[in-house]
Amino acid sequence: MADRPRRPRLRRTLLAALVTFAVAVPVSGAARPAAVPAPAPTALGPLRDAGPAALAERYAVGRQDILAAERAAVGHGDLKRAATLRAMASPGRQFLSFDGRDGGRSVEVVGELAAARRVAVLVPGAGVSLDAYGRLRRGAVALQRELGDGGAVLAWLGYRTPATVSPASVTDGRAAEAAPGLRALVDRLAAVLPGARITLLCHSYGSVVCARAASGTAADALVLYGSPGVGSEDADSLGTGARVWAGRGGADWIARVPHVRVRVPFVGAVGFGTDPVAERFGAEVFDAGGGGHSDYLLPGSRALTNLGRIVSGRAPLEAPDA
Repeated sequence: MADRPRRPRLRRTLLAALVTFAVAVPVSGAARPAAVPAPAPTALGPLRDAGPAALAERYAVGRQDILAAERAAVGHGDLKRAATLRAMASPGRQFLSFDGRDGGRSVEVVGELAAARRVAVLVPGAGVSLDAYGRLRRGAVALQRELGDGGAVLAWLGYRTPATVSPASVTDGRAAEAAPGLRALVDRLAAVLPGARITLLCHSYGSVVCARAASGTAADALVLYGSPGVGSEDADSLGTGARVWAGRGGADWIARVPHVRVRVPFVGAVGFGTDPVAERFGAEVFDAGGGGHSDYLLPGSRALTNLGRIVSGRAPLEAPDA
C-alpha cells in the first residue's frame, strides 16, 4: 500500500523519458537540406489596402521576388528548388509576400481576398519549407474550393519550421519566434477587411505557433488539429476571445505522443502538455473523421468538410454515431 502514491510520479517520469528520448536520439535524414541562397526581397510595408488594384500590385512584386530567387537557385545548382519557384511564379498565383532565404517565407492567397467575407489562415507544422510547399498549397486549394465564393485562404509559411523529428519540434522556441508575425498578419487582415470572419487553422506544430499568437488576436476562431499540445494546460490559458476548436483524425499518430511538459537540462521545456481534444482542455471538439496526420485537408474528407464549416461560422457535422 505504501508505494501507491508513487505510481503517478513513476508514470510521469516514464513519459518524460520518452519525450527526452525523442530529443536526444537523432533520426537519419531529419536534418534540413543546406540553405539555398536567395536575394533579399523587395521591401514592402504592412498590408494597408485590400482593394483589387493594391493587391494586384503586391502580387506582382511577390512574383518578381520569386523569379529572382529562382534565378539564384539555378545559379546555385539546385534545380529542384528552381522548379518549385517557377511553379510558384505561374500566372494566377498570388503572393502577399515572399522571401526565399533561410528555407523560405511566403504568404500565398488562394481565392479573391478583396471580396472575401470568410478568411482562413493555414498555419503549417514541422517539415514544411519551400522544398515541401506543394502539400501546403494543395491543402489551401482544397479548403478554398470547400468555402466557395466569398472565401479566401492564406497559406502562411511565415516561420522557420522545425524538422519533423528534432529537438526544435518538441520545444516552443520556433513558435515563439513565429507568433508576432502571425499576430501582425491577422491584425492587418482585420483592419483591411472589416466585417470579414477570420479563422486560424493550426496543424500539428502550427498549433503551438497559434497558441503563442492567441492572446489578443483579432481572429474569430482558432482551430487546433493534429496537435501535440500547445504548451497551455487549457483553452482559458490561451487568453483569447476567439472560439477555440480542436480535432484529431482517428488514424493520426499524434495521439500516441506523450502529453507532458517537462524541464530538461540545457534544453528547456520539452513537450506541450494537455491534449487539446481532452475534455479538461476545454476546447470545442469537432469530428475530424478517420484520417491520418496529413489527411485533414483531403478533398471529400470529413475533416475538410468540418474545417470549412467552422471557417464559415457554421456548426461542424457530428460524428455518425453521435
